[in-house]
Amino acid sequence: MLTSARQVSIDRSERVPLVVDLDGALIGSDLLVESAFAHLGRNLTGIGGLVAALFRGKAALKTHIAAATEIDAANLPYDKEVLTLIREAREDGRPVHLASASNERYVRAVAEHLSLFDGWFASDDKENLSSSVKARRLSEAFGEHGFDYVGNDAADLAVWSVARRRIAVHPSSRVRSRLFALDPEAIVLTRSGNRLRTWVKLLRVHQWAKNALVFVPLLAVHRFDLLAFCEAVAAFFAFSLAASGIYIVNDLVDLDADRRHPTKKHRPLATGKIQLLDAMVVAAILVATATLGAFAIAPLFGAVLLGYLAMTTAYTFVLKRKMMVDVVALATLYTLRVIGGAAVIAVPISEWLLAFSMFMFTALALIKRYTELAGQLDANLPDPTNRNYRKIDLDIVAALAAAAGFNAVTVFTLYLSSQTVRELYMRPQVLWLICPILMYWLGRALILAQRRLMDDDPILFAIKDRVSLAAAGAIGAILLIAK
Repeated sequence: MLTSARQVSIDRSERVPLVVDLDGALIGSDLLVESAFAHLGRNLTGIGGLVAALFRGKAALKTHIAAATEIDAANLPYDKEVLTLIREAREDGRPVHLASASNERYVRAVAEHLSLFDGWFASDDKENLSSSVKARRLSEAFGEHGFDYVGNDAADLAVWSVARRRIAVHPSSRVRSRLFALDPEAIVLTRSGNRLRTWVKLLRVHQWAKNALVFVPLLAVHRFDLLAFCEAVAAFFAFSLAASGIYIVNDLVDLDADRRHPTKKHRPLATGKIQLLDAMVVAAILVATATLGAFAIAPLFGAVLLGYLAMTTAYTFVLKRKMMVDVVALATLYTLRVIGGAAVIAVPISEWLLAFSMFMFTALALIKRYTELAGQLDANLPDPTNRNYRKIDLDIVAALAAAAGFNAVTVFTLYLSSQTVRELYMRPQVLWLICPILMYWLGRALILAQRRLMDDDPILFAIKDRVSLAAAGAIGAILLIAK
């Protein structure tokens, strides 16, 4: 029976205990996966300790992670329908218990935060309370078929087999089929919403526009043949798939910080709309596909993409927590897209272009940090925990952004005076008209950020902003006239 919490009808005249699973049922997350990524995000060298703990068993691994990594029970993505079931059971005088394979430290924190449970069961350093182990413990506590159970995945099938009533929360189609084979009257809570749209949001497809930077070398050297264009398009998609895979990893590492953020708290993993294990599998597939595709396109381009993946992984786990190192890393990641565009069409990369890219993208990265800090300040939130910046840094971050941006314009003017420009363009003097447009756009971006009118990402802002699009169109027209 597919239904929602409002339609669930259970005989509550009997005071049969209601037992609720935690991961995937009460919350739309997996605390083992979540805490493991949080642990590595704060200390990547801790991976050795995780491996050593895993050799002692899953219970030891969970204990090791829980001892080193806290969770914020108040910000976990609780399922509203399951909370409704719990509250209705309590109103009818039924005892309610939380039973989870997560470590006892986490389960206790959730139980104490919600104050809805009469007791709880959890894994400790000796026993992993999952599947048949959980079924045995609950049968010993309440008797076989002496409790109703709310679960969500294959590990819960053993528990459902000894439960009186069976309730599944957003199970996979495979688990749903096996549950109905066990009990045709089982209750399944379905998830509403557009799943495709949720995945598109998780993959941040709107961010793919940044990868259009691979076309810059093609335009810079005036390579307009079909083969070069097709190679650049292939490079665009390789970077896009790789970036989406890393975005998922970044979201996994930043789950706790995202849930505290005024806008990032709506991301699919932070809200529990997509299971963490599913996201991990998709991330691995995307990165593998991008890497294999890149080497198939051109070995040199494949090497550049590997460099991009190494840099962005380092950024996710280490560099983004280093003051100023993070913005230089972001600028490098953008510049690697330009280098990749040159590698795929086998043309040398201009030193002027590299210098301009580094300064320009450093400025944009600083504007991004400024916008994030301003949001924290305006919302009266504490300093971000996943960045080494403070709200009092706003003024210096803005000054550094202005300096980097106008240095980019200076580099561009020096490039216009070079022999390269005179060889590429028939009317190179016309290109000087680009300078005031760049200065106007950078100044306007800084002022809009100060006025709190800038999006979290200035590049995405530029793609949607009419004035920015008009400026880009004017620059394109100037390039055509100069040619």
